[in-house]
Amino acid sequence: MDLGLKGRVAIVGGGSKGLGRACADSLAQEGANLVICSRNLGELDRAAEEIRAATGVEVLTVAADLSQLADIQTLVKRTVDHFGRLDILVNNTGGPPAGRAVETTEEVWLQSIDMALLFFIRMSREAVPHMKKEGWGRIVNILASSVFQPIDNLVTSGVTRLGAVAFAKSLSDEVGRDNILVNNVAPGYLLTDRMMHIFETRSQETGANVEDLLQAHSATIPVGRLGRPEELGDLVTFLSSEKNSYTTGATILVDGGVVRSVM
Repeated sequence: MDLGLKGRVAIVGGGSKGLGRACADSLAQEGANLVICSRNLGELDRAAEEIRAATGVEVLTVAADLSQLADIQTLVKRTVDHFGRLDILVNNTGGPPAGRAVETTEEVWLQSIDMALLFFIRMSREAVPHMKKEGWGRIVNILASSVFQPIDNLVTSGVTRLGAVAFAKSLSDEVGRDNILVNNVAPGYLLTDRMMHIFETRSQETGANVEDLLQAHSATIPVGRLGRPEELGDLVTFLSSEKNSYTTGATILVDGGVVRSVM
């Protein structure tokens, strides 16, 4: 299936590793040129070289702290200056600090709002004018399953990302007639390096074997396993493509059925 992505230009946040890298790989396989960004330029350059070698697409790297408005503005400007256009925005950044409802400090709340709410607002606000100019655009926000049900010790994630869902829904209403579609994906437990680090830390704390912990956790998921990052990346690529022409304002779980809510 031709998704109509050849020659399109996509910004992918956190594109050097994890879920962002999975999205970048999938988009590149469909022929989209990329701008990948994170704070570590060395990791970005290594990822860019691997993507270029595997797919032949053009990859621009931009080191940026995406919790900072100035860095976001620089990222979008460099993209448009280099490629002359911006078609696709994959909004992905690290999760906010852990915290409980009555214990989280003012400082952590403000940091979380910058990282996991204002980030999505700022990125979209900077990108939309360029998409309107082309009469076409796709925005996909990578959130978390905490927008459907709370995760212990991650109140910051649920609160800020629910705000991002509300923003995306309002934005989708405003830009739909400009042929700009806005959607969210909400991953559950996907087998990234970060997820493995969590299980390794838990192993050190409890003395349990990492494989045993993984198997026990997999048993709580209806499909019986943790997800693969590329399973999310391929969905993001479809939502970013011409083949998606009617889905907007949606929030789609990628969780193997672990969230039990009906809606």
